Amino acid sequence: MGENKNIKMDNNSVVVQDKKEQIESPFKVVFKRLKKNKLAIVGLILLVVMLLFAIVGPIIYSAVKGYDCYEFVGRKYEKPSSKYILGTDMMGRDVLLRTMVGGQKSLFVGISAVVVEVLIGTILGIVAGYYGGIADNIIMRIVDIFMSIPSLPLLIILAAVLSDMGFPPDMKIYVVMFIIGFLAWPGLCRMVRGHVLSIREQEYMQAADALGIKDNRKMFKHILPNVIPIIIVTATLALGGNILTESALSYLGLGVVEPTPTWGNLIQTVNDLYNLKNRSWLWVPAGTCIFLTVMAINLFGDGLRDAIDPKLKK
Repeated sequence: MGENKNIKMDNNSVVVQDKKEQIESPFKVVFKRLKKNKLAIVGLILLVVMLLFAIVGPIIYSAVKGYDCYEFVGRKYEKPSSKYILGTDMMGRDVLLRTMVGGQKSLFVGISAVVVEVLIGTILGIVAGYYGGIADNIIMRIVDIFMSIPSLPLLIILAAVLSDMGFPPDMKIYVVMFIIGFLAWPGLCRMVRGHVLSIREQEYMQAADALGIKDNRKMFKHILPNVIPIIIVTATLALGGNILTESALSYLGLGVVEPTPTWGNLIQTVNDLYNLKNRSWLWVPAGTCIFLTVMAINLFGDGLRDAIDPKLKK
């Protein structure tokens, strides 16, 4: 009598639906939790704005102005004006347009590095957690080796070696993104392995064993969907770190080099005190973009982590 039930008559049949037992999809549950986190929503909106600024902005701006980010369109070091909203750089190029295009390159490096990290970390993590034994020991020792290596000094050394070898500057962006992703996978690998160790003991996995399902099908059809939430959260938070790493390398002149703009090498143009103090339009826009993008990614990533956390109540 006390239960909250709806009773519907249909062709002499009675369908009883318990409202308390209505099942929502995991995506709806996560979305509801995410909507309640105001900081996460602010981060998501800010991230969308930065993506539009970097991807759509250059297309519209170039169409209106009639030039691209590599052209010398004015005198060098022109101050911001109605003609050049953020002034020009040491070569007379439009700083605003180069900041927009630089966002494309920085985001491209960051996202591509995340893809490399996720692919390596997820595959090795699932294999280590599922098979255990010798395979697990070998993979975990490799993880320990990678995690004991300081990433930034190694990146600097590798980038310097590539420069000394005369590596084509146009290809350097691809090398940078691969190296960043290749050095970042051990953390994700450990997290995925830990989840797989608990998942493989579940009843549905024992049923899959009894049915004689092949290992690769069990790993990627049954286990992988259950570790996707942790992969999404880790990838989101890693994106901000990758953008900062690329910016640091480019600032040091060891990442993406001129004339290709990135937020890092745009800041690198301010390499003396005079420019730093008197020509703030050269470095403030790129620095602000890095700050806003990384902050937006971290706010959204933290909110997404809280929303996906199964320990939280509805």
